Amino acid sequence: MTPAINLLKKQRIAHQVHSYEHDARAPSYGLEAAQKLGLLPERVFKTLLACTETGELLVAVLPVHRQLNLKALAACAGVKKAEMADPQQAQRATGYVVGGISALAQKKALRTFLDCSAEQFATVYISAGRRGLEVELAAADLLSLTRGQCAAIAAILE
Repeated sequence: MTPAINLLKKQRIAHQVHSYEHDARAPSYGLEAAQKLGLLPERVFKTLLACTETGELLVAVLPVHRQLNLKALAACAGVKKAEMADPQQAQRATGYVVGGISALAQKKALRTFLDCSAEQFATVYISAGRRGLEVELAAADLLSLTRGQCAAIAAILE
């Protein structure tokens, strides 16, 4: 079990774990999850980390077929600027490897922003903390566990 799944069990949060055979050659971990699990990409969310001008790390959770709008994230976080975090820094802060970073049970409690598109679904899928492993849960439960907030942070991929 991963720390994310252990947290869900400990908190008695309704969830379902879904696994698939991860292909290391897949160009997009999130889109691979959607495809292999037969899900709409709108319901599968990726977890990205951004770094502010002060060095604060922020967690952004958004649909796998969208790109993070860094300006929108910065505005929601009340900071001047945000850029993608260094992958090594993201791994150290979360305790997860890139491609398997979960928004749940990270090593450090980081401010978390969930794209508001999640509210249109009864459940969403996020990484369960390992490549090839997703967990399905209610967006409200995700927000509660991460002390996160909904925000319009996703942009259409160009």
